[in-house]
Amino acid sequence: MRQDALLYDTLLDEAVQCNLCSHRCLIRTGGRGICRVRENTGGKLYTLDYGNLIAANVDPVEKKPLYHFYPGSKAYSIAAPGCNFRCEWCQNWQISQMAQEKALQNGLQVTPEKIVKMALQAKCRSIAYTYTEPTIFFEYSYDTARLARHAGIKNIYVTNGFMTPEMLEMFNPYLDAVNVDIKAFKDETYRKLIGGRLEPVLESCRLMRKLGIWVEITTLIIPGINDDPDELEGIARFICEELGPDTPWHLSRFYPQYKMQDRNATDETILNETKAMGRAIGLHYVYLGNVVGPTNTYCKQCGHELISRMGYSIRLSGIDVNGHCKICQTKLDGVGFVS
Repeated sequence: MRQDALLYDTLLDEAVQCNLCSHRCLIRTGGRGICRVRENTGGKLYTLDYGNLIAANVDPVEKKPLYHFYPGSKAYSIAAPGCNFRCEWCQNWQISQMAQEKALQNGLQVTPEKIVKMALQAKCRSIAYTYTEPTIFFEYSYDTARLARHAGIKNIYVTNGFMTPEMLEMFNPYLDAVNVDIKAFKDETYRKLIGGRLEPVLESCRLMRKLGIWVEITTLIIPGINDDPDELEGIARFICEELGPDTPWHLSRFYPQYKMQDRNATDETILNETKAMGRAIGLHYVYLGNVVGPTNTYCKQCGHELISRMGYSIRLSGIDVNGHCKICQTKLDGVGFVS
């Protein structure tokens, strides 16, 4: 659906500058931004994917992944098509990187009111804007999030973090939690293989934390791309020193996907070594993803098991009704813990 866009400036000769993501595209009349779903018509910017639902599922919130935000609850997960990045290893390329015209035609027209109704019917604690990059369907997610907040439903962004401060500040009253993908710690990697820049992502993380949004970070470790120990240590130190040691870091195993099928899956030894490094630096919560085995949460003070996870089977056995360790009474960092 074609809808008036938010967050742009009108320039001379009917050009506009989009201020939604950090590309800040200069779009002349008749043109579109890098995301291909924001179009300038006669000096006015429109979003083309409003209400265009390309995916909708009821997921465990742990699948986002969010391990410290209402654990064991369900998230109504939705997406509109497209992305403002072009990662060659994209895990959801079928809907994020597919031809835009085809994607815009294939979606179902679903209103924000209907999204909230479906989330309530499914007894979901939150709505997650995910699978593709939610920043580019901002107007759709913004209207949905406002209705969700009124209905008592939380809102989650699963994002590459390449939004502008203006977008975050506008969305802040309705955004409760985010998982941000820090894909590498070299600007060169962002520019060459992702189609973006590193610093705006880091700045978004800093601002989200400052605004009081619950933040968790994911890094997909890709052989030969971002698996250098010094680079991974840089990410860990950024999280620990600038976001705080209570920020969960999810280390996800790469499997060959999309255009990057020329390398093997990540060696689990690298994942385990990186987890140990993150813990040694001072991070309290480091988790492995896309691997078989438990991903439990332990008390940062006494080491007592607080939450056990095997796949998406969750058991909150080590915390009391207020989210404190039953052994030493240290509060577990996060939101919405109920044993």
